[in-house]
Amino acid sequence: MSFDLWWLSYPLLGVFVGFFAGLLGVGGGGIMVPVLTSLFAAQGFSADKLVHMALGTSMASIVMTSVASLRAHHRHGAVRWDVVRFITPGILVGTFGATFIASHVASKPLAIFFACFMAYVSTQMLLNIKPKPSRALPGPLGMTGIGLGIGGVSALVAIGGGSLSVPFMTWCNVKMQNAIGTSAAIGLPIAVAGTFGYVVNGWAAAGTPAYTAGFIYLPALVLITAVSMFTAPLGARLAHRLPVATLKKIFAGVLVLLCLKMLHSVFG
Repeated sequence: MSFDLWWLSYPLLGVFVGFFAGLLGVGGGGIMVPVLTSLFAAQGFSADKLVHMALGTSMASIVMTSVASLRAHHRHGAVRWDVVRFITPGILVGTFGATFIASHVASKPLAIFFACFMAYVSTQMLLNIKPKPSRALPGPLGMTGIGLGIGGVSALVAIGGGSLSVPFMTWCNVKMQNAIGTSAAIGLPIAVAGTFGYVVNGWAAAGTPAYTAGFIYLPALVLITAVSMFTAPLGARLAHRLPVATLKKIFAGVLVLLCLKMLHSVFG
């Protein structure tokens, strides 16, 4: 494998992904997908596969961070394993199935869907929207259905599902600490199923660059993950010292700008 100077940009991306994941408790997809789309475009990757490659690579990089987050929340007793047990079958099917949908959708519609969803996430952060607890968790069948929806959307935008699962659980009277911890546990099956799906669907795809496994660009995956694993704990420590509410608003603005840059890369 020959060295590519572009690979130097991936560790730098890993610094920001890990830091903000630890600081704000957000998945890295909101940062990685638009940045990777722009980097891949600059490297001359096929325009038809730009967003697919960004989604697949981002989803694969979430696997390791999900494991670390899950272990941390489990140590604090914050994971509702009953919820994880009932929602995971739907999560696996929804996430894996949505990768088949994504593989047959062109980059431009995928980019628009991603940008619209991130606008929703940014609005949540800016306005600090939190649903009021008003009901109980549904039964096993209902949880499976919810898992299908969360998994499907998560695969299409390469997130760990927290922006959907946390509001859902708090709406169902699950304590915020447990909702966050349980969401971290749910993020692992999302990441694993999504990664597998993007590998399968991109394996025989035409126009992918060298050093790929399906829609996953391996140099980016390795270099981002290697760095983000070290910067995530730093962000988590600083979360107790910095004005996180203000930082979330700044981060929401950054997400909007990144999405606009991604749309420019795809449509420009």
